[in-house]
Amino acid sequence: MGKHARVVDPDADEVGTTEAGAVVDARTDAPNVANREPRADPLPLLVYFHGGGWVLGSHHTHDAVARALCAGGEVAVLNVDYRLAPEHVFPAAVDDAVAAFRWAHAHADALGIDPNRIAVGGDSAGGNLAAVVAQECARVGGPQPAWQMLFVPVTDLTLPRSRSYELFSEGYFLTRANMDWYEANYLGGGTLPDDVDAMRRDPRVSPLLADDLEQLAERGLAPAYVAVAGFDPLRDEGIAYARKLSDAGVATTLRVHTDAVHPFINILATDLGRRCMAEAVGALRMALHVR
Repeated sequence: MGKHARVVDPDADEVGTTEAGAVVDARTDAPNVANREPRADPLPLLVYFHGGGWVLGSHHTHDAVARALCAGGEVAVLNVDYRLAPEHVFPAAVDDAVAAFRWAHAHADALGIDPNRIAVGGDSAGGNLAAVVAQECARVGGPQPAWQMLFVPVTDLTLPRSRSYELFSEGYFLTRANMDWYEANYLGGGTLPDDVDAMRRDPRVSPLLADDLEQLAERGLAPAYVAVAGFDPLRDEGIAYARKLSDAGVATTLRVHTDAVHPFINILATDLGRRCMAEAVGALRMALHVR
């Protein structure tokens, strides 16, 4: 695996603003693969959203993930810092994620990026945001991601929760209590709001509940790679989302890592993490036509 380097000025991390005027920050990395001539043609780009329950994390906590995807996939990676709860509740993170993708597409030439090969991806809450960005771009119109890479995504916050929530409610890193705390902060700033049921049904919160996936597929909803962990409260909703995408006509790959816990893509110091990353990198290269 080769080196990689930031391709934007490190003092100029602002990548866009939401309609409310909030600044979206990120760091951008491009591959510099050992023993290979620099590419003259524009690079593919992965716009990546970190996990952390919409409350925790940053581009710093997920720097190793972004570097591995960048170097192994030979793609540029825009590692996005979106606004976090409880200070910034839903839909702030969604607005920032959509703004980041649109900024990347609008500035593709300046970044040396191929605008037709821009994917979105993320893990856990970041996987949720990537799925929502893909849906929203197809729903609203305008540029769309070429592909979506969803690691252990949150896709359904409605009640009752899935069977995997019961099976793995505690003892497997991510717990149901964690998810309840994340949800309360994301939707209500610490306390669930009175209209929480309606918010949970919003497809920007629970993309699994979108009732227009077939129409979105007809409009070009991005093909998907969905990777879930066998011992994870979020396992069943990730599988359900992959199947719903496929049923709607979206080309979808589902990978169930039966021996993994949430969030396996972040544990690159282990054989398990490296194996899962290697598979994801292969899928990324194929989807974005990296030779």
